[in-house]
Parts: sequence; C-alpha cells; structure tokens
Amino acid sequence: MEILWVLMALLMLGAALAPFLRRGRTGGIRLTSPGAPDAADPANYGFALQEELDIRMPGPDQDLLDVLEVVQGTQNWKAASQLLAGTPAEGELRWQRVQAFAGAAALELAQRPGGVSEAPGGQWLRVWRAEAPKDAGGAAVHAEFLVQQAFRTATPGTDEHRIILEEAKAACGAAALLAPGDPVPYIIELAIARALNYSRADFDQLWLKILDRDPQHMGAHLAALHYATEKWHGSREQAYAFAEAAAARAPQGSLLSALPLFAVFDHLPEVQTVSSFWQSEVVRNAIEGAQFAVHSARPDDPMAAHVRHLLVFFLVRSERWGEAMQQLVAVDGHVGALPWTQSADPAAAYAVFRAMAVAGYEANGGSPATLPH
Repeated sequence: MEILWVLMALLMLGAALAPFLRRGRTGGIRLTSPGAPDAADPANYGFALQEELDIRMPGPDQDLLDVLEVVQGTQNWKAASQLLAGTPAEGELRWQRVQAFAGAAALELAQRPGGVSEAPGGQWLRVWRAEAPKDAGGAAVHAEFLVQQAFRTATPGTDEHRIILEEAKAACGAAALLAPGDPVPYIIELAIARALNYSRADFDQLWLKILDRDPQHMGAHLAALHYATEKWHGSREQAYAFAEAAAARAPQGSLLSALPLFAVFDHLPEVQTVSSFWQSEVVRNAIEGAQFAVHSARPDDPMAAHVRHLLVFFLVRSERWGEAMQQLVAVDGHVGALPWTQSADPAAAYAVFRAMAVAGYEANGGSPATLPH
C-alpha cells in the first residue's frame, strides 16, 4: 500500500508539471509556461486528448464495446451471452470479456444502487442468471462480478468481505461445471484464493486445473503472480522465481517473457527517486524481456496492451524516451491497464507519463517526423 501512495504522489506532482514540460537543448526536460511555442505537445503525434482516453480496457475490442452499448442501453443480456458463446475458451479474450461485462455491471450498481422507486444498476446480469441459469457465460460473469463487489464494497478482513468471497467461490464452482474445459472460472478463483488465504497446497491444486486447460494463459499467470508476492502470501524471491520460471519456458510468441516486469512492478521500492534503481540489471533485464515478448507476440494478442502500458511506465522512469514513444504509438487511446488503473484518475495518470515521454523524446532531438508509426 505504501508503494501505491508513493506512485500516486509522483503522479500528482507530474500532473502539476505536465503543462510546463518542454524540450531542452541539453537533452533534459526543462520547464516553460503553458502554451509556449516550444512546449512538448502530445497532440502533435496524433495522440488522443486526455478526455477521449478509454479507461475501460487496455486496448481495442470493438465487438465488446458494441455489445456493451446494446446491453446497457436496452438492459437485455442476450447480446452479451451471444458474444461470450462465440468467444473461444482458450486464449485471453474470453477472460477479458468476462471481466469487462462484470465490471460494467458493478459500475452500474455503484452508480445506481437502487431504492424505493428505482431499480438497481446491473439488473441485466441478475435477469441473465435467472432466465438462463445454465448459460456458462452468464455464470462466469456473475462469479467475476461477486469478486469485484467483494473488493469494491467490503473492507478486507470483515465478515461481509468473507461472505461475498465465499459466495463468489461457489459461483466459480457452478461456472466451472457448466464449462469443463474453460479456464476462466478457475482464473477468477485465483483472486478468491489470495483473499481467503488458501493454503499453498490448495492454491497449487487450483493452479494445476488452470495449467491443464491453458498452460500459456498470460492473464492467469498475472493473477497467480499476485499470490506469490510479499504483499500477499509469498516474498519478492518467490514472485521473481515464479515469473522467471514462466518466462524461461515460454514458447515463441508467448507474452510470458514479460512476466518478470510485472514481478518487479509488484515489488517497487518505497523510494523510487534513485536513478540507479531504474538503471539496475533487474529492471533492465525485465524491460528487455517484455520488449521481446510484445515484439514476437501476435499483433492481435489482447494481452499485449497490458505489457505495453507497463513498459511505458518503466521506459519513462528509465528515461528511455524513444522506446517509450514507440509503445505509446501502439496503445494510445486506451488506458484500462496497470499502472494507470491504480490511480483514482487513470487517464490523468497516463497523460502525465505520455507528456514526459514526448518532452524527453523532443529534448533529445526527436519530432513527429522521426517517430515510426
């Protein structure tokens, strides 16, 4: 938690300075007044305005956005069911879409909790479960919704938190029975395993069920990594070992080579102002592994955006401006990923780092004309 506060403080400071960033002739970032002719301007690179950034997803999924619009506009669940029924169980896309539908329902409920004269938000999910109890997609979305509710609305360690998580665990079991080959219900349970303090043996048993169904699932590995961190039930050494082992056995084209970067992020030092940390071998190797991963991954791999967003954070902090700009070109427009989602305003957090990347890039002679697209 201390790390999160340090990051948020850094972002708040950056937000105050972003309008004043300029490119300097000495290769560094200097300050100028807002609107000055030589102030670095992300718009010159075709980047989206801050208010246009989509905070719902890390990257584009137009089919999902279209269905979400229909479901939320009509409060009819059938389009969501059809989309998930047509999404393969293997791969990352089904897991991301289940998360997105559950998140949409949770957000609706938070905005409209309901009352005497108003139905609660997310009613379409309740109707979906009632009208189609054997629908595997609806069961998975309901399980993920309960997990999100446990962390959104209940204080960890309280009876309420535990009760919601136990209900979510039962929902995961029901979803798994409806789709025996689908790893998603078990991936959802990984968050429950952390919060309910599964024993190592119970966690390993759950993890093996996922590996039997999709051994290369990047999202599952990210969820399992959290269990091994020192913030939960492991240590820095255990998390690094888990991430490095997964990266070492990753086949060509797998994003698992990027997992060590997420392990480093989960264990950032409380004081991050020492430049030597960002130049350290651990950070450098993790960055290189992540860069290799996104370079060799399929262009349509839905998890690539997650890796690229985290690369932006590390490359900016390491003052590797040109490399950061290349990642920004690939992901700009969507910011629903780490580290931005740890901020109360993900779009603002992302925009600060983007402005720093542009300023640093131009300070070292870069321009829109020299940036490959």
